[in-house]
Amino acid sequence: MPTPSPEIIQLLSVFAVAMTAPTFAKSLVLVYGAILAPGTRTVSAVLRVMGLGDLDTFVNYHRVLNRDRWSPWVLSKLLLALLIRLFIPEGVALILLIDETLERREGKRIKYKGRFRDALRSTAQQVVTSLGIRWCCMALLIPVPWSHRPWALPFIVVPVLSPKTSAKLGKTHRTSVDWAMYLIEKVRRWQPDREIVLVGDGSYAAVALVHRCQRLKRPVRLVSRLRLDAVLHDEPMPQSKSKRGPKPLKGARQPNLAVRLNDPTTVWQRVTLPWYGGKDKALDIVSEGSLWYHRGTPPVRIRWVLVRCPENSFEPTAFFCSDPTAKPEQIIGWFVGRWNIEVTFEEMRAQLGFETQRQWPDRAIERTTPCLFGLFSLVVTMALTLHPKELPLHQTSWYRKTEATFSDALAAVRQHLWNNFKFGTSSANADLRLIPSALLQTLQQVACYSA
Repeated sequence: MPTPSPEIIQLLSVFAVAMTAPTFAKSLVLVYGAILAPGTRTVSAVLRVMGLGDLDTFVNYHRVLNRDRWSPWVLSKLLLALLIRLFIPEGVALILLIDETLERREGKRIKYKGRFRDALRSTAQQVVTSLGIRWCCMALLIPVPWSHRPWALPFIVVPVLSPKTSAKLGKTHRTSVDWAMYLIEKVRRWQPDREIVLVGDGSYAAVALVHRCQRLKRPVRLVSRLRLDAVLHDEPMPQSKSKRGPKPLKGARQPNLAVRLNDPTTVWQRVTLPWYGGKDKALDIVSEGSLWYHRGTPPVRIRWVLVRCPENSFEPTAFFCSDPTAKPEQIIGWFVGRWNIEVTFEEMRAQLGFETQRQWPDRAIERTTPCLFGLFSLVVTMALTLHPKELPLHQTSWYRKTEATFSDALAAVRQHLWNNFKFGTSSANADLRLIPSALLQTLQQVACYSA
């Protein structure tokens, strides 16, 4: 069992209030083991790397996930507060990213599984579906001192069931937009005084979600893609008070964005903005405030931005913000930052064994994957605590790294934990082995950087 530095212990003690003392002690073993274990992130693998493979009471550690009483919502609230305290200065807006990812799982006893579109295996010409559990993840976009790009740290993860699975389990079906509305209301209650910007891809471009964000006690800005054929209207014209009947909610129909794109009278503005890959890119933009209408819901006020590339390196696209006063350049910047959550999903699969979990009870499934995503954020906070300015990089003569990635943060935390294990030595010469320091460093490096 490692004995981390007092700073790491103090960091983890924030979560002690969410569970009993025995459960928290077992949770620390699972956390340390999940960080140190390479490959699969099962409870068995965690116990082996912690030297507890011969433990007779191993079932107690399984019960942390499938029986012990604690709430993932409480842990999410504590984790978000911790991330804000460490990374986001007072008065700075919280940039929240929301997206979905698929955990490929099969098995008759996994009730939450369904067949969903597999984004990693699909192409523009062919849609591939896979069996598994779809998770909706909300992450906080934060700056880190060792990287030029911001990182997306998850703090809430919930399963999004298919309509067929929801009906089979007798649960009220919630779409991705429904979950987004539920989660943003929770975060707003947790952080009532902070300015919040919620950024999602085109699947979260819904009038209902815009309406919910605008109607919160303190409104939340929603940024997403906008379809080029979206129905846009002018503001309603003033109506005489003497005229009877309901007041109009919208004015005249505006040309949709596809028409504006090909209209020679459209006035484009050339700007240079930060783009994907950390480079600046010249863009032509046009922006305006409109009422966005969809049948069955009241229209909402938005600011849309139509973007095209002078070099034709990508197809023209459009974004919107639920705050009509937002600047077009800021809207584009917010949406470009959304890509960092995709990087987090890839790092989760490559470094933390996402999709290698093997629990099948419903409660264990509901808890294990969110805890694994939370572990990603915990590793980054631990690395920041240990190396607040510069993170050690894995360098070789044939590859020079210019900035840190999550593998470096994970290796730094692993190095700290391995160095703080309690190693006992025997007085009997037969049990003593002399290991050259170069070999010991090589073995440590392999252990720390193994995926």
